[in-house]
Amino acid sequence: MPSTADSVKPLTRQCSYGTIILFSLITLGALVGLPVFAYFHDYSWVDWAMFGLLYVVTGLGITVGYHRLIAHRSFDCPRWVKAALLIAGGWALENSALKWASAHIRHHARCDEEEDPYNAQRGFWYSHVGWIFFTDPYAYDERYTSRLRQDPLVMWQHRYYVPLLLLGLALPFVVGFLYDGWMGGLGCFLLAGVGRTFLVLNSTFCINSICHLWGAQPHTATDSSRDSWVVSLVTFGEGYHNYHHAHQRDYRNGPRWYNFDPSKWLIFGLSKIGAAWDLCRVQPGRTRFVS
Repeated sequence: MPSTADSVKPLTRQCSYGTIILFSLITLGALVGLPVFAYFHDYSWVDWAMFGLLYVVTGLGITVGYHRLIAHRSFDCPRWVKAALLIAGGWALENSALKWASAHIRHHARCDEEEDPYNAQRGFWYSHVGWIFFTDPYAYDERYTSRLRQDPLVMWQHRYYVPLLLLGLALPFVVGFLYDGWMGGLGCFLLAGVGRTFLVLNSTFCINSICHLWGAQPHTATDSSRDSWVVSLVTFGEGYHNYHHAHQRDYRNGPRWYNFDPSKWLIFGLSKIGAAWDLCRVQPGRTRFVS
């Protein structure tokens, strides 16, 4: 019997000029602005320290906060932990948790089909970055947003997403300015703001593209998801994508002890200090919760 998705008539996708302009500015800033500044002024240890810190903070905000907590409910936590993860995720310039998680839930429900927001069947460049340049005609489907809209913290972050994002971009400038004046502020903003944002965006995009086109399928062959330990190195464990598609609620993407998955280590660490509980852990033939 054909799936309901087979009868979905493709809807018109229009160019999102605002997104095109914003991503172009980020790309130009990273690929042109960063080396030009390095040639004339160079970057300080403060700039590099802020770059590393914000890469980790915003990356984990997406992987632990947006992905495993909000989209998949792989664990539960106090409100202050959820709020911190939502703020960190907002600094990554990947939209609000409401929009990100609803699109991701739809990706799992309609993987490789017309409604999949980053459908890998459309090719590498579309699934990697091209999809953000078009409006999503399926974005407001209540099947994928209703649960999220019932979460007050998710809605709070959605309402204040732009101020939170600007705060994340202003932070490196302020730190750099306090260390070395206006040029210090500009350098830190370029490296830890613009450059970090560009790299976090593209590392996340690799999950949508590389992890649906190349790699092993040891856990499920029902869709195009693949495992890539290389992608995991830059995405805090998200590269074990085939396992994730097979066991979506597992708080681990890399289930083996030796799998590089800092996101699961953070969640497990939080559970040990009482800041996370109900960790969903899939075992062969059954699902159990550990706290």
